[in-house]
Amino acid sequence: MTAQIDLTGRVAIVTGAGGGLGRAHALLLASRGAQVIVNDLGDAADAVVEEIRAAGGEGRAAKCSVADAGAVQAMADAVLADFGRIDILVNNAGILRDKSFGKMALDDFRLVVDVHLMGAANCTKAVWNAMRAQNYGRIVMTTSCSGLYGNFGQANYAAAKMGLVGLMQTLGIEGEKHGIRVNCLAPTGATRMMEGILPPEQLSQFKPELVSPAVLALVAEGAPNRAILSAGAGSFELVHIAMTQGIALGEDATAEAILAHWNTLANRKDAMVPQTGFDQAQHELAKLGLLHNAAQACDVT
Repeated sequence: MTAQIDLTGRVAIVTGAGGGLGRAHALLLASRGAQVIVNDLGDAADAVVEEIRAAGGEGRAAKCSVADAGAVQAMADAVLADFGRIDILVNNAGILRDKSFGKMALDDFRLVVDVHLMGAANCTKAVWNAMRAQNYGRIVMTTSCSGLYGNFGQANYAAAKMGLVGLMQTLGIEGEKHGIRVNCLAPTGATRMMEGILPPEQLSQFKPELVSPAVLALVAEGAPNRAILSAGAGSFELVHIAMTQGIALGEDATAEAILAHWNTLANRKDAMVPQTGFDQAQHELAKLGLLHNAAQACDVT
């Protein structure tokens, strides 16, 4: 049997933790022994800290917008000054400004990207060097099925959420040798967006508390690296961005030939999950019989 995950001595920051999924994440991490910094705006953060303390855990509020890089850095600096380390970051904060793309103002597009994507980048940047120095870190980005697969009326949200997948993939590579593991959570929770789409008896199954075990798994000492874990209603799945075997046209490549062979291109038999972006070039050279001593990807520190 797998030993119970114990976060005693770990320091965790959970953004957007004043309610919903973030609150559930913070309560679970605190129940496993972590000192939890509850980030949100307003009094909601204080209320969650009170819940944590009432249950015998340790927590404190940190009220700032993740879109404010200076405030986020100040938050991280204060945590480091008081505790000497930051072990876990759960990038959960987000907003919605849903509207079809034709009717969407670019200000609303930019705002959603600033909070979700840049907010996660701000928070991650603020803790990154401390995690490198201590040779340990666990970071969770919150992506979405809207980003992975698309959703009507959410072009801004989807773009930001898929951007987080790319950020996770690269930071997972860069952080691995420093003991930092970076993963994505794709949660399904009962939100206003889903009201009216699912009947109440189905919507009630998507409790935030049934998503949070996925977060705990992704911040544990034995966590994976560069995984996309979907979670909802107590169900969990791994998501992969795969590449088909494709076709090799070489010097005879034309747009017409691509379309003529589309069914072959789309065949998912023996599809691959590349480990780095460089693997695409390796695969393409191999199909042409030109892969001998291809240059290895640069190691940039």
